[in-house]
Amino acid sequence: MSEMKRIPCVIGRGGTSKGIYIKENHLPEEPNARDRAVLAVFGSPDIRQIDGLGGADPLTSKLAIIGPSSRPDADVDYTFAQVSFKAPVVDYSGNCGNISAGVGPFAIDEGLVKAVEPITTVRIHNTNTGKILIAEVPVKDGYAAVKGDCAIDGVPGTGARIMLDFADTKGSATGKLLPTGKAREVLKTSAGDFEVSIVDCANAMVFIKAETLGLKGTEGPKEIDGDKALLDKLEAIRGASAVAMGLAKSEEEALAKSPAFPMIAVVSPPADYQSYSTGRTVKADEVSFVSRLMFMQVLHKTYAGTGTVGTGVAACIPGTVVAEVRAARPAWGDLINIGHPCGVIDVEAKVEGDEIKRAAFSRTARRIMEGYVFIVE
Repeated sequence: MSEMKRIPCVIGRGGTSKGIYIKENHLPEEPNARDRAVLAVFGSPDIRQIDGLGGADPLTSKLAIIGPSSRPDADVDYTFAQVSFKAPVVDYSGNCGNISAGVGPFAIDEGLVKAVEPITTVRIHNTNTGKILIAEVPVKDGYAAVKGDCAIDGVPGTGARIMLDFADTKGSATGKLLPTGKAREVLKTSAGDFEVSIVDCANAMVFIKAETLGLKGTEGPKEIDGDKALLDKLEAIRGASAVAMGLAKSEEEALAKSPAFPMIAVVSPPADYQSYSTGRTVKADEVSFVSRLMFMQVLHKTYAGTGTVGTGVAACIPGTVVAEVRAARPAWGDLINIGHPCGVIDVEAKVEGDEIKRAAFSRTARRIMEGYVFIVE
């Protein structure tokens, strides 16, 4: 084994994503060396990631780096990385809410946080955004619980309910809830001018109505990912929004340096549609509105956790395009039900003025494999 280096790791599912969880002291400290090691762990760049642990899909090419907290108000530090399989890029510009769901259980199981039954509260410092996430993790016999009755669309079966509160994540990328100071605006892009809303909570996001793009809003992966002209238009909007937020100098730079963030969501009023994963009919009366989230230039097959928070918060801000499509359904208190390609995800969101009072959703997570990954240095 002298020609290879072994790195302790865990493969874990967090929500509807799957990622690699590694302690920070098991990766090189120097940034370039760390990125080279991360790319080797995943087998990137390679569209099959055949020589690493990546699953050749944006939802399974994710990394959580976890270590002792560098802040007195948190239990652990957590750095998220989206690993591209098309280019040698490790994107640290945002966070993943689904992978975040596995951070609390990992910290408990690895002894970074003392296990307290029946619920252990883990305060997580997300270094990407500088924000604190609060995870409420069920615990049994000294370890994070796995079995439970919490079901989430896009994941078979049920599991122990982990509550994640992102109320402290306003302005994660830009420092402002409304980065441009407007709830709605006309964005000039290389593909034309489009009416959008740009909101920054948990992750920076840009929202556009489906009808603006000539879509119904209930399209699935086959219709959207198979339409190159549409994908190019959506990327132009995403890139232009990054420029408007001050996150990139051009649309081209946004794609090259930050392909994952900001995210773009296509929203529409409630409607019936078929679940991509199960084929069941998602009824219009189950959802507050429908949304299709783009991630890494393809349609997210479910819905990102941070995207859930950002979308829920955007729906509570008067004047946004999300609030407009939400208005088609009477509000159900603070609970917002977002219809995604596989079903429905719920988020508790409450915004008062410029303050976010609640931004919480439930996930399940579990450890799948632990051991060593071998990389060639």
